[in-house]
Amino acid sequence: MKIAVTGATGQLGRDIVEVLQNDGRFEVLPLSHNEIEVTDPDSVRKALLIWHPDAVVNCAAFHRVDECEERPDAAFQVNALGALNVARVCAELKALCVYVSTDYVFDGQKDRGYSEEDTPCPVNVYGITKFAGEQLTRQACADWLIVRVASLFGKSGARGKGGNFIEAILSKARAGETLKVVNDIRMSPTYTFDVATALAELLAKRATGVIHLSNDGACTWYELAGKAVDLIGLKNQVNPISSDEFPSKAKRPKNSSIKSERISGVLDRPMRPWQEAMRAYLIEKGYLSDQ
Repeated sequence: MKIAVTGATGQLGRDIVEVLQNDGRFEVLPLSHNEIEVTDPDSVRKALLIWHPDAVVNCAAFHRVDECEERPDAAFQVNALGALNVARVCAELKALCVYVSTDYVFDGQKDRGYSEEDTPCPVNVYGITKFAGEQLTRQACADWLIVRVASLFGKSGARGKGGNFIEAILSKARAGETLKVVNDIRMSPTYTFDVATALAELLAKRATGVIHLSNDGACTWYELAGKAVDLIGLKNQVNPISSDEFPSKAKRPKNSSIKSERISGVLDRPMRPWQEAMRAYLIEKGYLSDQ
């Protein structure tokens, strides 16, 4: 099966490419921003028509949430119109179009985790443009899979964000800093390797529809920071604070945690708990021994 991956140099894209390349069932074409500009229909056609993939995993995204508020046109161009351009070429090729979306399509008003059946209602530009990308993907290509991910952490870090949350927390902790972390926003921490591994199975099964791919469970950013510090044996004090102490341009959902009601049925297994995933990540990064 031939798989093209856009956004191949991003935090998630890198793990998807690596996992697929190590899986004998797939041939992989990694496409960086230099090799495909999703906002340009001609660029998308040129990059994909020559190789004729069986599926395209569209990881290209404008994901800096606060910057999306400042540059809504740019966010819409990448997250929505870019998705449309990719989906149209997939339809022409009769290829599966996989659009990577986000927990931020939800408003955060629900007490429990959001499932695939819940109705999106985004509260910021990033979420609005990603939901638009979902809708355009569904309309433009008959064979589609939308995977929603959340609060990603992976070995390569997010280029546009200078790493990831766990890296930032452990860097400060190792420097001996007292940590202040938001404790009134809940989410689903998700290891990019686990997303990539699950996605490989979904591709092999040619799954379609909407599927949430996040590690099992939910926590606040304060709880996530505390677990990371505790796992590597640091003694820094981690203090809970309100999100009001960190005003931002974009409104954040108070609870964007997601859960999957489909993944066990498709993969015959659930995603592992976020605590186990974090431990595996810390081993991968060399913070912990795998013994």
